[in-house]
Amino acid sequence: METKELSKAQKTEQKIQLVKGEFTRSEASFVVNALLDEKINFHKIQRLQIWEGDHGRETNQLDGRIAELEEEKRIAKAFIKEASNLGHTFKINGSLEITINS
Repeated sequence: METKELSKAQKTEQKIQLVKGEFTRSEASFVVNALLDEKINFHKIQRLQIWEGDHGRETNQLDGRIAELEEEKRIAKAFIKEASNLGHTFKINGSLEITINS
């Protein structure tokens, strides 16, 4: 397999606008939960793949990240509920930034 270097003119960064807009409580909850659930599931699949390869291998880093994301999900749910009870709608702006490591 041949390795190619990036030319000076090639992009080394890309931004993707994932979410942008105003949302009701149910829409905001759905969007936030869906994004967090996808990331949580990604890490769970990684953990399962590691376990399948070596039942004794540590997955503490993945376990910690899953717990962090589950806590963020809990916090977001409470935040949306509290603000919604006060009659607010929600603006969500989320982008994904991809850069190439040198």
